[in-house]
Amino acid sequence: MKKVLFFLVFFGLLGQNLHAEIEPSGTYLFAQKDGQDLFLDIYEPLDSTAATVQIDSITTANKPTILFVFGGGFKNGSRDLDFYKKWFESLCQDGYRVVSIDYRLGLKDVKKMGIAQRNLLDKAIHMAVEDLFSSILFLRENTEELGIDTDNIVLAGSSAGAITVLQADYERANRTPCASVLPEGFRFAGVIAFAGAIYSTNGPVKYPYSDPAPTLFLHGTADKLVNYDQMVFFSLGWFGSSRLAERFDKLGYPYTFLRFKDHGHEIAMAMPYTLEIQKEFILTCVIHKVPRSLDILVADPRIEAPEVWKKGPEELYK
Repeated sequence: MKKVLFFLVFFGLLGQNLHAEIEPSGTYLFAQKDGQDLFLDIYEPLDSTAATVQIDSITTANKPTILFVFGGGFKNGSRDLDFYKKWFESLCQDGYRVVSIDYRLGLKDVKKMGIAQRNLLDKAIHMAVEDLFSSILFLRENTEELGIDTDNIVLAGSSAGAITVLQADYERANRTPCASVLPEGFRFAGVIAFAGAIYSTNGPVKYPYSDPAPTLFLHGTADKLVNYDQMVFFSLGWFGSSRLAERFDKLGYPYTFLRFKDHGHEIAMAMPYTLEIQKEFILTCVIHKVPRSLDILVADPRIEAPEVWKKGPEELYK
């Protein structure tokens, strides 16, 4: 495994029209929980010839399905924001299928967030993870109708969604009760986390039973909403992308990390601006299964944060 550190100035899609024209090919009810209907949208590849990729001179492989979890602090958000759909459209144009899911918002009515509310946060995270797992089971049960290979899924999430996808792979790899609904030996093909973290009640993050999926971390070094490094309180830990990458490196797990220098939580919405690195990660680490690690320092002063994301969680939850 090779680790590379270099400095990159990113020129993305800022200033371009992010209005999406794509619509889902189907919307499906995948679960009913706590009196709430949970739906998922499926966006089919727009170019069917791009849905396979040449691995070598004699072998082709299907591109993975991207399963997306939206952000919003476990307080609000939607699976079909137009901003997300523009990103979905770009992925579908490149031959990827996208699934975007609902989940229960466990902090919807919470007015304050801090160490005293850690149990509420823990519950909200696990509610979202449980709903993600329910969507996987629905897709597995309807594989013949929907044509989705659930053994070839890359999880992707923004903010609370990034926390959810990282936590989901962590629960799966640790064989927790939450993950017991998954088939034995089930794995995700990859994980892409736009400003995420893992919540642990058992000290530093570890993977005793199964390796984590190849993971692409993207995070601002000055993020105030989802911690970039870590917060530890006895056995409780809130481990952001930087600390997770450090653990992956120490334990020998491949990862790719884009560290956005001096950026805050706006990186949670960097999906359209980092498409090339996403596609390169999927091609190299998911499809080709190359066990490499890249650690990239990114500078792009044109990426500006919405005003609310320049504030801390105490101002978001009020």
